[in-house]
Amino acid sequence: MTGMGVEVAVQAARSRALAVLRVRSRALALALLPAALAVILLAGGSAGHLVGRGWDVARWVVGAVAVVVLLLAAGIGLVVARARPAMSPTVPIAEESAPDLYRLVHDLADRLGVPAPSAIELTPDCDSWLEDRTHPAHGPPPGEDHLHDESDALRGLSSARPRRTAAAPVLVIGSPFLWWMRVGELRAVLAPVVAGTGPSAHPDVAAARRFVRGLDAAVAVASTPGRRPLIRPVYAGLGWVARLLLRGCREHAAQMERGVAAAAAERAQAVDYGLRIVAQEQVGLAYAGWDRLLTRVALPAWRMGRWPSRLDAGVVAALTELSRRDRLAEGFASRLGERPACDLLEEPGVIDEAASLLAARLFHGGPAERGPDWCPVDWQEYPDEVVDRKWRTDAARLHRVLDALGVRRSPGSAADPHGPTLARVLEHLSAPPPSGKLPERTGLPADDARPAHGDGAYHPYGGHGEQGGHGEHGDNQGHGEYREPTDHADHADHADHADHTHPADPAEHDRHATPEHHTAPEEPAPPDEDPGLGSERGAALAAGISAELAREEASAPPACTASAVADQLGGTPLRNEDSLPLFPLEPPRTGRELLADHVTAMVCCAAMDTADASPGLDWLDGPALLINGVRAADLSPKVLALVEDGDPVPLRTWLVDSGIRPEKPVRLV
Repeated sequence: MTGMGVEVAVQAARSRALAVLRVRSRALALALLPAALAVILLAGGSAGHLVGRGWDVARWVVGAVAVVVLLLAAGIGLVVARARPAMSPTVPIAEESAPDLYRLVHDLADRLGVPAPSAIELTPDCDSWLEDRTHPAHGPPPGEDHLHDESDALRGLSSARPRRTAAAPVLVIGSPFLWWMRVGELRAVLAPVVAGTGPSAHPDVAAARRFVRGLDAAVAVASTPGRRPLIRPVYAGLGWVARLLLRGCREHAAQMERGVAAAAAERAQAVDYGLRIVAQEQVGLAYAGWDRLLTRVALPAWRMGRWPSRLDAGVVAALTELSRRDRLAEGFASRLGERPACDLLEEPGVIDEAASLLAARLFHGGPAERGPDWCPVDWQEYPDEVVDRKWRTDAARLHRVLDALGVRRSPGSAADPHGPTLARVLEHLSAPPPSGKLPERTGLPADDARPAHGDGAYHPYGGHGEQGGHGEHGDNQGHGEYREPTDHADHADHADHADHTHPADPAEHDRHATPEHHTAPEEPAPPDEDPGLGSERGAALAAGISAELAREEASAPPACTASAVADQLGGTPLRNEDSLPLFPLEPPRTGRELLADHVTAMVCCAAMDTADASPGLDWLDGPALLINGVRAADLSPKVLALVEDGDPVPLRTWLVDSGIRPEKPVRLV
């Protein structure tokens, strides 16, 4: 560590902090200017210098303006000082539940010569940062018990957070790091972050951050919808002033944070510098594994009303599988013999469950607590509870749309001649329409002998296939930089919500299955609007599936709102968002992707019911079909040939080779 480099970075951060505070001082001086002018006029009049009718009028006018400006300035200052800053949703870790982890962080702070963080909390993300919790709004109401019981830990969001009296910020650690990294790697990665508590303790830097956080919170208060028409202009003016001040100090605040990060990085060079280079490789790998696990494995379960309760443990399995497949990851699995960082926790399973539930809320918008339609699922139960149900749900939706399109059923077995079959889907997507036009779509035909119960029953509960793509995050691990909660309002909520309830009354079920209670899909888009579909029939079927999914989403209960979450956090807003999920995982899927997912689900159902196949879990790709215990990795190209080109030959050949009989009815529920 070079003491000169640390000092230069700290001085640069302090100069920028003073620039931010000068913006506040200028705003205060501007607000006091009318009052100062009024004092001058009153003093001149009392001394006999500024006399006359004109000066009297000026004194009254300037005095009135000064009073109004002072009242407005006092109101704005009160809002800025008392507005609750946004707080990242985290899982609090009490010191008694992780004494080894607290000891590691405190020893690290002692080696760096900086104040230790006031607390440690976990976030379901691959990042670590420091977050200030000194605002009075972050404390619990008076008289509440400050102890975190087991139910709070299971919820992942505690309603009773201890009041922060120390100036040191909170250390927020990404939960995947604790399970994937070894103890030495975690210490090396956290060194630059913990080193940031030193510059954060500087009075000028702390005051500048409080001012910026107050302005950001004031903007959020002014942007809150539902105000009364009479006070709406007042809040509009408040928001305008706060945004003006933020624009004035934005550049200085950014440079201040860069100076703090530079000082922390310089100070941390003396601690495990060589190991930190190796640990950064693990950070990038953890990003990739976590993103893949959420989009390919967790998201299908969330849509089915199940949330995996061991996501962090799943990261280890996913990255271990990646090390077996990818030559670039060779050698990473050899680290697994060392002590994992999760051993620093007294009850890692409880913490993992809390972080998993919080991840489901942030990325999907699930409820805050477990319930009949929102249950945890273990990895051993995932194939039966999630994969099997997901495929049969998609297949049921596919046949409902075919019924609404008026597509006749293929003859099945003698026991169920009108049951849903894969042959019906193959014939519809491969055979050209006789008149060259799209079939007329009305309600379900009156003579549709669809059974109400048993095999082939159509229960309208939702959920659909997993996401067609995924994103790989880059390595942007923070190094001691103080992280303010950012605004993610530009992200749209594209998570699909489905109705996971079944009708309790069979008669009620039959009533909903009748033609008068089934709405036909909307008019399909022309085939040329989706170049990935090779026929008009495919385009019509894809449009019908999209419309069916939209109806299921519209009929699903609304997602948990951020205001309800704020109530559980003692009134502290999480982010400047209107509803959960705060960070949706996927963009809207195209009709080709939806149709391919649903056809794949139908093929998998036929394989499970007519051949020796079973649902499985692939840690990197999510739901997988196992035929004789081996994953069927060559199914996707055959399905795409049918969907995109209308060519059923590759898929039919694959079905024959796998011993799957498409003419046999399948069980959809």
